[in-house]
Amino acid sequence: MSEENVVIIPVYNEGSVVASVIDSVHKHFQTIICVDDGSADNSADEILRSGAVLVRHPINLGAGAATQTGIDYALRNTKAQYFITFDADGQHHTKDAVKMLSYLKKHDIDIVFGSRFLGEVVDISPAKKIFLRLAKAFSHIDTGVNLTDPHIGLRVFNRNFAENLKLTMPDYSHASEVVRRVREGNFQYAEQPVTVTYSKYSKAKGQPMLNSVNITFDLLLHRVTKR
Repeated sequence: MSEENVVIIPVYNEGSVVASVIDSVHKHFQTIICVDDGSADNSADEILRSGAVLVRHPINLGAGAATQTGIDYALRNTKAQYFITFDADGQHHTKDAVKMLSYLKKHDIDIVFGSRFLGEVVDISPAKKIFLRLAKAFSHIDTGVNLTDPHIGLRVFNRNFAENLKLTMPDYSHASEVVRRVREGNFQYAEQPVTVTYSKYSKAKGQPMLNSVNITFDLLLHRVTKR
């Protein structure tokens, strides 16, 4: 049975850039699943026009829910053995995903996380950099998994990890839940350096600091209620 690589892109009101992101990904990967998370713009039309598979949420549920929906859809294909999560705002580079996939296959591990702090960050704001450093420290305390960049959206993982991920946190706090699954399942992981580029567009779309505080509160609440 031939193996397939699947790229999963959560999309929320990214109509002005999603087509170019899909085009860049299509240069290296054939199967792309875009989950339109209740967008109010023309994102769905742009996805269809670009030749990606479109899955739609009727309302906005959050990046975590969209990621899980994409994984669930991809798992229906028994040939899908490797999964890549990729942001829709253009801040990631497809060549990094290719290198991460090659590393995962070569070293026979379960998941590879991209790391902007092992690689290069272009035009990051000081406030964003401080928050990501704090998020790293919190994630390490919360999960026991030591990563330099746990909240990055660029990840590559195998089918076994995909089948056991089962994200329950709908928003951006799902990134910490991904790391928690690594610890809970004793999965083998690694990090690889990547480049993250913060354009004017991606910075305008980024999570404000207040929302970051809300995400941290959600993580703490989730941890308490799971006990």
